[in-house]
Amino acid sequence: MKPNSELCEARQVDTEGPAEGARAFTSKGRHYRAIFISDVHLGTSACQADYLADFLRHNSADKLYLVGDIVDLLAMRKRIQLSAGHEEVVGLFLDWAKRGTQVCYIPGNHDAFFRRFCGQTIAGIDIRLSAEYVALNNDRFFVSHGDELDSIMQAHGLLMWLGDVSHGVLLKINTLVNAVRKSWNLPYWSLARSVKKRISHATSFIDRFEKLAAHRASEKRYHGHICGHIHHWQMTYHNRTLYLNDGDWVEHCTALVETEYGEWQLLHWSDHEEILASSKHLKRPEAQGVNEGLRPISA
Repeated sequence: MKPNSELCEARQVDTEGPAEGARAFTSKGRHYRAIFISDVHLGTSACQADYLADFLRHNSADKLYLVGDIVDLLAMRKRIQLSAGHEEVVGLFLDWAKRGTQVCYIPGNHDAFFRRFCGQTIAGIDIRLSAEYVALNNDRFFVSHGDELDSIMQAHGLLMWLGDVSHGVLLKINTLVNAVRKSWNLPYWSLARSVKKRISHATSFIDRFEKLAAHRASEKRYHGHICGHIHHWQMTYHNRTLYLNDGDWVEHCTALVETEYGEWQLLHWSDHEEILASSKHLKRPEAQGVNEGLRPISA
């Protein structure tokens, strides 16, 4: 991958792909205060390990947060699909810790087995159930995978199961589609995000998840919540609480970063690189009712 030399004028977007008119940014050798990555799903065919390895080779940070579902132990019960790229990603995580980066691993629901090791440090990687991150401007963020909100969302068990099955099928199609696009020299595109944006129940679930995550962070006296889990990158305010979702590395190939100047950015990194959203273009809204949108979801 050869990053272009022009820095894009980033802006907040929530689209099926990169921002309209956005340009590639210079990222080779770029250093950040912190990088947040989740939902890698190592051990599955959907994992975009090669793109993630490339991202890790070309960037660095003071702190690296692995925000859950890094390894998909649930899928690996049925079938293990590991490649050299998967092994390289694990090696790079360990190398970052060895070189002095503070690496914090917060297991998710697909790698929940590792939660039994929370509170320990293994190979230089701190394993935690959740974490607190203090931004350059001293804003405090609660960091968790996000699956702890599932039970509160009150989605019906059968509905959740059907959603998991359909999502699995969608990921397989997404992988196939992008293999074809790559052979035609077309850029990476997330079929899954496009489909989810057109299903009303999915968009409603995502909106409720965001509001609930922000509300709970506010209750804990945090300025924002950083999470993953739902494979939907986002940077937005709910009331006065900043909701940051770092996306995933099976559909969107995204990472959340805080620059050395305190700017939050959502980055896409595949066969091209984009700044999808930037905090420079966000304005904290006036306070609203704290219970907005928090009614339980009915089955």
